[in-house]
Amino acid sequence: MMATDLVRRCRCKEFHVALPFKLYDMRLLPGVLVMTIFSANLEAQKIDSPYVAPYFLPTPNGYTTEVIPFPIEFAPSINYNGVEDLRFTAGWGNAATEDYWSYAFLWWLEGAPEINENVVTNNLKAYYSGLVGRNIKPRNIPENKIVPVQVKVTPTAATAGDAQTFEGAVYMLDYMQQKPITLHVRVHVRTCDNKTVLFNEISPQPYNHVLWKALDEIWNGFKCSK
Repeated sequence: MMATDLVRRCRCKEFHVALPFKLYDMRLLPGVLVMTIFSANLEAQKIDSPYVAPYFLPTPNGYTTEVIPFPIEFAPSINYNGVEDLRFTAGWGNAATEDYWSYAFLWWLEGAPEINENVVTNNLKAYYSGLVGRNIKPRNIPENKIVPVQVKVTPTAATAGDAQTFEGAVYMLDYMQQKPITLHVRVHVRTCDNKTVLFNEISPQPYNHVLWKALDEIWNGFKCSK
């Protein structure tokens, strides 16, 4: 995303940037994952400017990161104040890998917005409809390949420490391969003082795949403060 589409990739221990806080959504150059990252190790993420995370969210080795402010450019109907903090697996944009389309993102939100099954469903539908929609024209995807985004989410037994946990699926167009894909989702909800936290785990792999353990470990390492 360039300053609005997935961006530049860097394998470095620490990369400091001073950028105007427009930041970046998710876009790919054809066949290549490109991201701007601030930190790519398991240590606390350090961002000089303009955003310093007040929480701790680990970044596993090989993962890359991205921070996006709300409102999200490609999903403005998700009406929150806060930031989205992403963790991309090494093979996120490589269809030949097992971790293709596998990543996680934290929403650090101001206040106490209502969170329930319908809200989570509608948020995910708006998010992925916008993400797919912004890739149709740049990738010259023909109309007959476009499929409507469908989301099904249900509450599940709350993970330890969660106020609520949801699981479900997003059916959408994989704009990189230009064919439909189903992404399994797990959404954790937690409160940190006057903040609401949603942690979204995403992968087309089934829940019993080892990759979900890696995504779960990111959430297990989350702390409301550093």
